[in-house]
Amino acid sequence: MSEDTGRRIVVGVDGSPASKEALAWALEEARLRQATVEVVHAWSFPAVGVAAYGTTALPVIAPEDLEKAARATVGAVVDEMVSHDHPYPVLATVDQGHPVDVLLGKAHGAELLVIGSRGHGGFAGMLLGSVSGHVVQHAPCPVVVIRAALR
Repeated sequence: MSEDTGRRIVVGVDGSPASKEALAWALEEARLRQATVEVVHAWSFPAVGVAAYGTTALPVIAPEDLEKAARATVGAVVDEMVSHDHPYPVLATVDQGHPVDVLLGKAHGAELLVIGSRGHGGFAGMLLGSVSGHVVQHAPCPVVVIRAALR
């Protein structure tokens, strides 16, 4: 890999086919722009627990396990999608928080934010999801939304 050029493309990845297509697009764009790619995954602690009526709920999954699973997801996607001859750095970032907040935070100072949109086919498929819609409206940089290929 070449040295960091100071240029950065942020791409949100959750392991879905749409996010993998977004990463593939971002990697190609990084070659053209000579930019670092920052692969970002957000995780949050669910507010779900098991408890008897009238008692405090106890978490079913420890936060450390959720973060470990998030890191494994990002690692697997990066290993699958990034070739060893990619000329610019590819960084993986895992942060706790809502995906919108994490992506918008990481987008500061980036040249581009790339996200996938799962789409639903038909009329619903023309609509953006809640994360992509919010990110497009509030990002501090240009946003590219990559739709998953309809198969």
